Amino acid sequence: MKPTMIACLAAGLMATSFGAAAQTAPTHVRSWAAGCANCHGTNGQAQPGMAALAGAPAAATVAKMQAFKSGALPATLMHQIAKGYSDEQIQAIAAYFAAQKN
Repeated sequence: MKPTMIACLAAGLMATSFGAAAQTAPTHVRSWAAGCANCHGTNGQAQPGMAALAGAPAAATVAKMQAFKSGALPATLMHQIAKGYSDEQIQAIAAYFAAQKN
């Protein structure tokens, strides 16, 4: 199975079962999301002064990441980070964070 198809399936599964998604997210999705921890905290639970991702609607996170990726939303670092992910990966990461408790 192609990696993009796996990511799409993972995003769909996480979107339909938010409560269990945090515990059962595929390892690769958790790994992608772990890269966000330096700024956005473990599981998206940010320290004061940083944007929290935990519990944020997936659609809002996807929209923001796409805006960073296209350059429509200015950033010092996020535009570079967002360009490193495919659209499917962004959707899977957003669904993962949406499933986290804030």
